[in-house]
Amino acid sequence: MGKAEKEQLNRALTAHLNTIHETLQVLDQSPPSNSMEKVTWSQVIQIGEQVSKQATIAGMLWNGESPQAKEVEENVNSYFNVLQGFLLLSHGSTVGAGPTLSSSIHESVKHVVDCSFRLMKEHVSLYGSHNKEKKLSMPQIVGAVWEACSALKKVPPTNVTAIGRAMTQVAVSMKDVLREINELKPASSNPGDETSDNTPSKAESKPEDDDISDDDLGSDLSPEEMKVAQLAHGVLSETLLVIKELIRTITGMLKLETPDDNGKFVGSLEKLLKMCQCVGAEIDEIGACLYPPQEIDAIKLALEKMSSRINEIQQEVESFRTSSEPFLEACSGLRTVLKEMEAQLNSLSATELTTKMQNVAVIN
Repeated sequence: MGKAEKEQLNRALTAHLNTIHETLQVLDQSPPSNSMEKVTWSQVIQIGEQVSKQATIAGMLWNGESPQAKEVEENVNSYFNVLQGFLLLSHGSTVGAGPTLSSSIHESVKHVVDCSFRLMKEHVSLYGSHNKEKKLSMPQIVGAVWEACSALKKVPPTNVTAIGRAMTQVAVSMKDVLREINELKPASSNPGDETSDNTPSKAESKPEDDDISDDDLGSDLSPEEMKVAQLAHGVLSETLLVIKELIRTITGMLKLETPDDNGKFVGSLEKLLKMCQCVGAEIDEIGACLYPPQEIDAIKLALEKMSSRINEIQQEVESFRTSSEPFLEACSGLRTVLKEMEAQLNSLSATELTTKMQNVAVIN
């Protein structure tokens, strides 16, 4: 195990790493749909299994006696040849892919590459090493490559599936906001709760007892604020129904995804996803504004933006010329609760203004 052999292995490894880096730079550019043949994702999964096999071979070389330099170099060469083929097929699978699907593909491919780099670097560094603990780490590193290659099976195979999953994530985030709204509670209306002989009021509490907990962050709502929260709950529930029906509608359009429309259909789906994400952002804003003191003006602005987005989403879906009664009904239901909440907020604002004017009159 001479120094010259070790240097040769390091040179070979460096050359392969540089080649893969160059290939990855090509992968960052989406291929024109008319210049390459589309590669199915099942083909990428198959060559991913070959990467796993090469990783297994690399690990097995260190099970017993230390391998010869030639064995290590041959394995390194074979591994990177398969990895290079994996990258090229992955690039071919992005033909016709929109930003959402491309992002999923690139993320999974990068994970395989990162795990492969770690394995091959460890593989070469073990040669000539007398550190037995490093050798014991090989099964874990090989296992990471297996997991990365196995995860390829979870990558969405089509634009429709990828965008549907991204919309589902928006819905998941909305459910989190809905859960937070459900946890809001009205302030205690029992005077005895505040005048208990043994319980000091907040004004009387000692400075050293001012350890703030989650329960002290002012989440208890007045009756008026509780009403606003209940209205927001209704809006959020209807919004979730719209997203659910939208996902169901677009997943039924799988056959409409063809390379012959120059990406028009995929572009419309991506547009729908962005609008859904904008609605999700407005829901987050409303949820944040429900904590006292409630920001009514910000809530009203978010409702206005949501109303506009829902109209745009419906128009985009209708451009596919496919009717979906449940989706249209869900949109109509959401518009109804949006208008109802906006009217209630205007009424509350008017009442609050009248109260303030009366207080000013009394002071004067």
